[in-house]
Amino acid sequence: MTGTARTARNRALPWRLPHGQTAGPAPPLRTPAMPPLILDSVTHLKDVDRGLVVACASHGAVYAAWYAASKGIAALILNDAGIGREQAGISGLPYLDGLGVPAATVSHNSARIGWGSDTLILGVLSFVNRTAAALGLAPGMACDEALAILGRANLPPAPMPAPLDEARHEIAEASANGIRVFVLDSNGLVGKDDSGHVVVTASHGGLLAGKPETAVKADVLAAVYVDAGKGLMDAGISRLPALQARGIAGAAVSAFSARIGDGMSVWTDGFISALNPLAEQRGGAIGQSTRDFVAAMVASKATA
Repeated sequence: MTGTARTARNRALPWRLPHGQTAGPAPPLRTPAMPPLILDSVTHLKDVDRGLVVACASHGAVYAAWYAASKGIAALILNDAGIGREQAGISGLPYLDGLGVPAATVSHNSARIGWGSDTLILGVLSFVNRTAAALGLAPGMACDEALAILGRANLPPAPMPAPLDEARHEIAEASANGIRVFVLDSNGLVGKDDSGHVVVTASHGGLLAGKPETAVKADVLAAVYVDAGKGLMDAGISRLPALQARGIAGAAVSAFSARIGDGMSVWTDGFISALNPLAEQRGGAIGQSTRDFVAAMVASKATA
C-alpha cells in the first residue's frame, strides 16, 4: 500500500432484500462494519467522512485534532511527532477528550509521519486519551488492532467544535532586500503570493507519502518546518531534499525547541536541527535560532 489509502466506501458486501434476495454492493453506511479511513494528512478529510474512524499521518497537535473534529469524525489516530516541547505533538488528545472523542497517537519511531499506509501497517500506539482508554486502547497496541476496536464501538460523530483559526503573521522587522518573512501555523497556509519570500511554518517537515510536490506549494526563497523528532527513516525532515531539488533553502527546528503547530513558537523558540545543502551555502547552520537562520537567508539574497 502506497500513498494516500482512502478506503473504499462501497464494499462488495451482500445485503438482504425483504424476500431473502441478494443485491449488489451496499450503499455507503456509517456503521461499525465500515472500515477505517486512512489518510496521509488530516487536511484530506472531507465533509462526507462524518462518522468514520480515521487514522491520519499528521502531527497530534490541537489544530489537527480540531480539524478532524470539525469534519465529524468518530475517532482519530495521529502521529505523536516526537512529542516535543510542552508535549505539543500529542496536545490534540486531551482536546478531543473534551469533545468525548476517542483518540490516540502512534510513535514517530514506529511509522513515518506523513505516510498513512505506515500508520496503519506499522504504527504502534504511544499515547491514548481517557476516552480511548475506556474503550480498551493502550500504549503498545498495534494501530490496526486499535482501529478494529474503535470500529466495533458504534461511536457517534464528534460534536462541532468551537472555531479555531490557524494563524499567519508577517514579521516586518525581519524583512529586507525585497524579501518578506511570514510565520504560519501550517504549511497549508502557504500560497502562490509567497513565492520568492521566506516561510516559517509549524508543520512537520515530512513529505506526504514521499511525494516531492507536497513539500511546499510555492517557490519560496526558504522554508522552515519542525523536525517531528525526525522519526522512522528521518521522515520528519524528508521535505528538505525535495526543497533542495527545487532550489529552495530548507531547514527544520527541533521539536523539543518549539511547539509543533504553533508558528510563533517556531519563530521565537526554535533552533535548527537539520538543513539542506543550499541552506548551508546561504549561511544556515545547525544550532542557529530560527531568527538567525531567516536573517541569513534574507541576507543571502542581497549577495546573490
